[in-house]
Amino acid sequence: MNHSETIQSTYKVSGLDIYYELYGFHNINKQDTKVFVLIHGFLSSCFSFRRLIPFIAKDHIVLVIDLPPFGKSGKHLNFKYSYDNFANVVISLIGHLDLKNIYLVGHSMGGQIALYVTKKKPELVQKVILLCSSGYLGRANPHLIFSSYFPFFYLYVKRHLARQGIMNSLISVVHNQKLIDEEMINGYKEPFLKDEIFRALTKMIRDREGDLSPTDLQKISAPILLIWGEKDKVVPLSVGERLHQDLKESILVTYPEAGHLIPEEIPEHIYDRISNFI
Repeated sequence: MNHSETIQSTYKVSGLDIYYELYGFHNINKQDTKVFVLIHGFLSSCFSFRRLIPFIAKDHIVLVIDLPPFGKSGKHLNFKYSYDNFANVVISLIGHLDLKNIYLVGHSMGGQIALYVTKKKPELVQKVILLCSSGYLGRANPHLIFSSYFPFFYLYVKRHLARQGIMNSLISVVHNQKLIDEEMINGYKEPFLKDEIFRALTKMIRDREGDLSPTDLQKISAPILLIWGEKDKVVPLSVGERLHQDLKESILVTYPEAGHLIPEEIPEHIYDRISNFI
């Protein structure tokens, strides 16, 4: 796909620059053009979809968003880093770009945000694809929220993430470790080289309100495709099975030899499933 078909830009929401990429403009005049909005997970960015985008952009338009404070999006401390507000960012950007016929694809935490968008604006969303989506997490515990107000707490967050290290993090999310190369290591490490993200993540501890309740999930009527790696150590398959129970219009598909980072591990399989689903 040549570069002229890719737009990389930013859009201001609540005073914060939101970075996004648009692909597949050669599909704009096709009948029934579908727009796929890709929403990444925690500690991730647009980068995590780089292997899936080319498959979808062959036939459809693709919008990929860096949720704040991740990737190239803003990290200001006057922004509310809640799931509800992340959903507002997605809805606002779709409206700004005047996109229609929306299919949401959310990986990990991004799956939860896709569900928030669908709950808030059901008329906007045709179908939802959840890739190893998070689910049933409550708010941070009160002790952690209290601690997050200490002035240097962000350094604790930084040290905690640094101690785990990028290589250990990738080993825990990728089942086939032969896929871990220099490009992947650099791509996931790059956002954490400046302190400002750790200050924003500290605020996110306070702002994040928790995942949708079973009651909320049961009210969602959009058709939903759940795709899971059976070797997922971050969000185990049991979460996918529970979501499948609560989301009444859902289908669950699993892959025995895949972990958590399935947009990296099995992009062509994901695209095949999506194509059948839509």
